[in-house]
Amino acid sequence: MTRTALGFDYGARRIGVAVGEELLGTARALEVVANGSEGPHWERIDALVAAWRPNVLVVGLPLTMSGDEQPNSRGARDFGERLGARYGIETVAHDERLTSIEADARFAQARRSGQRRQKDAALKDAIAAQILLESWFSEKT
Repeated sequence: MTRTALGFDYGARRIGVAVGEELLGTARALEVVANGSEGPHWERIDALVAAWRPNVLVVGLPLTMSGDEQPNSRGARDFGERLGARYGIETVAHDERLTSIEADARFAQARRSGQRRQKDAALKDAIAAQILLESWFSEKT
C-alpha cells in the first residue's frame, strides 16, 4: 500500500508545503502558506489535508550543520505537535539541513530553463518542502 505524505518546510513567516507518494519516492511542491504572530493559516492547511488525505505529515526540523537544534527548531517541533493533534495523523520530524540551498539551486535552474520567473520566488519554500519529502522517502528505503 502506498502512503501519501504532506511535507512542511516551517518558517516564522511562511510554510512551504509539498505532497508525495512513498511508494514512488517522489514529491512535488504545492504552495506556500502564511505564518505569523497569529499562527499558521490553518484554514488553508485544513484544505490541503482534506484534498490530499495524507497518511503521514513530515515537518522539516532545522538543525545546525553539526546536527544541533537551533532557535527555529522549537517552532518547527511545536508546529508538528499541533499538526498531529489537529488532524490525528502520524507526524514526524525530519532533518532539513541544506534543503533551502538545494531549493535555491533548483529554482535558479527552473528560471534558466524558463519554467519559473522571479515573481515565483516565494515558491522556494514549497520546493524546500519537496526536497524534504524526497529526503525522507530515500531514508526509508
